[in-house]
This record gives sequence, structure tokens and C-alpha cells, in this order.
Amino acid sequence: MSRFGNLLGGNSEQPTPAPATPVESAPEPVVQEVVTEVPTEKDQFEEMSKRQLEKYGRKHGIELDRRHSKDKLVQELKEHLDG
Repeated sequence: MSRFGNLLGGNSEQPTPAPATPVESAPEPVVQEVVTEVPTEKDQFEEMSKRQLEKYGRKHGIELDRRHSKDKLVQELKEHLDG
């Protein structure tokens, strides 16, 4: 009978609790390696991510908008550095 039925008086037996399961240790956290080195050669802009381009641009006095395409960011950065 269900627990509700037991409460109504249908069965006075108490259900036996389930056996305890062993507690496992927490998994080790996954650490992702972040690449912070930024190539300095203009030819390496194609290998850089948009975030790296933005960071490199800031070091050289230009604020790049990551909403633009990567090609546009590279073009803006090259124009700024050449001009």
C-alpha cells in the first residue's frame, strides 16, 4: 500500500529505509589553459583570435570592436600600424 494509505490506517508497517550508498569524492576541477601570449609580427594577425587582436590593438593605441569580422579587425589594425 502507498504511504498515503499507511497514513489513513490501512497498514501500520513503516517502510524500511534504503541502504546508504557510499559517498564518492568530488571530481577534480578541469583547468583550461589560457593562451596569453600575443604574436608581435603583423604577418601573424591571421593566426590570432579576435580577443588577441583586440588586446594587441589596445597595446598600440587602437580600440577594436569584436563585433566586426576578424578580417575587418586585421585590416583596421594594419592600417593603424602602417599609418
